[in-house]
Amino acid sequence: MQRLRASRKAIGKMKAILIIDLLIVAAVSGTYFYLENQGLIATAAPKPAEFTVTSIKINPVDAETGESVLISANVTNIGDMEGIYLANLTINNMLRANQTIVLAGNKTSTIVDFTDIEQTVGSYAVGIGGLNGSFTVKLAPPTTSHIQLSNLLTNPYEVWPNQPVNVTATASNPSTENDSLTVKLTVDNSLVETQVINLAAGATTTVEFTCNAITEGTHTVQLNDLPGQFTIVKTGYHTLIINRSGGGPTPLPFTMNGVTLYTPYDQLVPVGEYDLTVPTPFTVPSGTGVLGFDYWSDGDTSSTKTINVTGWTLLVVTYKLLSGYASCPSLYLWNGTGYSYVTDVSNAGWLGYIGYITNNGNIVYSGGNPWDYVKLNKNLLAVKSIGGNNYFDMTLTQQWDELFYLDTAYLLVVDHPVGTDVYSTMSNYANPAFNGQIYTVNNTSIVSPLDATYVWGPAGTNQKVENVLPQISRLDGVFTPGNNGLLSPSWNNIYLNQLTLDLGNLSNATQIKLLVNGMVDWGLPGPYYSWIDAFRAAAAQGLVPNGTQVYPAPFMEVKDANGNCIRMPQDNQIPTPSDFNSRTFVVDLTGLFPKGITDYQVRINNFFNVTFDYIGIDISTQQNIKVQKISPIATLSQMWDTQTTSSGNFTRYGDVTALLQNADNEYVIGKQGDQVSLEFPINNLTAPAKGMERDYFFIVACWFKDPPGNWGYGFSYTVDPLPFIGMSGFPYPANESYPYDAAHLAYLREYNTRVISPP
Repeated sequence: MQRLRASRKAIGKMKAILIIDLLIVAAVSGTYFYLENQGLIATAAPKPAEFTVTSIKINPVDAETGESVLISANVTNIGDMEGIYLANLTINNMLRANQTIVLAGNKTSTIVDFTDIEQTVGSYAVGIGGLNGSFTVKLAPPTTSHIQLSNLLTNPYEVWPNQPVNVTATASNPSTENDSLTVKLTVDNSLVETQVINLAAGATTTVEFTCNAITEGTHTVQLNDLPGQFTIVKTGYHTLIINRSGGGPTPLPFTMNGVTLYTPYDQLVPVGEYDLTVPTPFTVPSGTGVLGFDYWSDGDTSSTKTINVTGWTLLVVTYKLLSGYASCPSLYLWNGTGYSYVTDVSNAGWLGYIGYITNNGNIVYSGGNPWDYVKLNKNLLAVKSIGGNNYFDMTLTQQWDELFYLDTAYLLVVDHPVGTDVYSTMSNYANPAFNGQIYTVNNTSIVSPLDATYVWGPAGTNQKVENVLPQISRLDGVFTPGNNGLLSPSWNNIYLNQLTLDLGNLSNATQIKLLVNGMVDWGLPGPYYSWIDAFRAAAAQGLVPNGTQVYPAPFMEVKDANGNCIRMPQDNQIPTPSDFNSRTFVVDLTGLFPKGITDYQVRINNFFNVTFDYIGIDISTQQNIKVQKISPIATLSQMWDTQTTSSGNFTRYGDVTALLQNADNEYVIGKQGDQVSLEFPINNLTAPAKGMERDYFFIVACWFKDPPGNWGYGFSYTVDPLPFIGMSGFPYPANESYPYDAAHLAYLREYNTRVISPP
């Protein structure tokens, strides 16, 4: 028993000792970890950054001169701590490029990529971080190739940072031999990738690349010399553009999510749904027309719709003309934040002007002048800069249902003495000669006529006679009255708008120039056809003398000493102003008045409704001017789909720069929904000399054709027959022809390959 008690005592004592030991160990341990955490007891340090390079890859290993070679390797940080690694690329033991990368520890990896391009044939040794590889370079196919690139497209056109963009183009081999072509993709003037394509004779294929960028803004793309672009915008947003068919300065009101806005609308908006409503009918506030809603460019025929913006979105609402007038391609210029409407161009280039009717009722077509000269508002003209290249950006857009034949376009930069201004002439559709000139006027010496009298209608009590000097004395938007000759009582009793100006005694003047601002209202198609039918009906009865004018072209007369009116030669006639919005131009009267007179009077006659806002007289002599001409880089593209019924061989989309260098009957041929982007490079433009200031003129030669029934008369709504400079009229007689020589046949084969069949 005593032993048992002693044993139990010993065990109890041992338990007490163990408990005390455990308490001591726990206390010490806690203290240790506390001290360790406070950095007072040294522990094993984390392993510093250490890098390994593995898996070097070279693609392709057999390259051609000028071809991109992608070289990559895997870099891993096998240490515990973050570190910085400098990856050096050596080619033939020479440092070619390097990249600095930052990698976290614990075996974090990344891929380093290098792109190398060699222009010399041979073998090349590659080194990255102690790893080695090699590739060979052989001679690339010659750059002179029969293969042609066209129709460059970037899809999507608008992306967010780092999103991929597909760049495609059509490659065609029109020759009778197999051929090769090296295609190089550059983005913002930096070479990104090359491909070599091989095409059999007569074959066509699609060339495709992928690229991206990270900075917001517009980025230029080129496949060889074929230009394009894409745009990067803020993540979560896309561009929404809403416009209406047809030019003109009048905005179209519409509502979006209940808020009233106006066309042209062009804004970055958050992605999502938007409710749109457009008016129908829409009365143009200037009174020049009433428009009825027809359809949206996506085919929707409801004036109220919901859209989902998930990318760059363009919607054009097409209206049909209920009354009034509308025509011609529309010119827009880049103003720094968007595109401003300027005017509709080449009014005189309309195809279908009627000259006269024969005694057997045949219509003879005459006239037509494709040239137009537009003075630009220099306060709106803004410079675009991309990749160090500065240029003025403009577009010609066919918004109405018409065909256009764009022959040439260029910019004239005109420097003139301070204190003067410059204006151009305007084309006369009855005078097919290119009569464009730039005149100087003295800002301080322009005066108004002494008298201005407007007359319309028959002689007698029903004749309208009005003093319109107040209307033409100031450029203020107040126009003289006017009437359309189609309202005349009959085919053989035509009333003209007649404006007589008394210029005073200008016998001491060496130059006489009228500074004119006006516009024309052509009227409605219905009365136009009724008017022509009246002539044909009279001819069927044998009443019409051969050569009777269906509608007289505008003409100008001056009075001799006896008050008799003398008609001026056709080359010196008054032009028809532009429609939609008024423009200021010069009419040169120098040398047209009879000698010996002291009362200088001129009478302006118009069949269609021409009205004037301002007419001034300038007798200052022509000053020395400096003119610089800039030809554009031009691209044809489609803005929106259309339901036009036009058909034929249109110009393929893509680069059309070569077609616009000269007026040579080699056209950019387009239809409704097509646009021509024009970039005018200005890096080499010299600054104005001291004492000179600068203005800009857009010069264009363009024909256009309406569909039959909408002013179009005497032809089908097809591309052919093609107009040409020097034709007597359109449609032209059987003894005239478009110049189908070798050069023009080659142009037709190369460019006009966008075939649209009749509906």
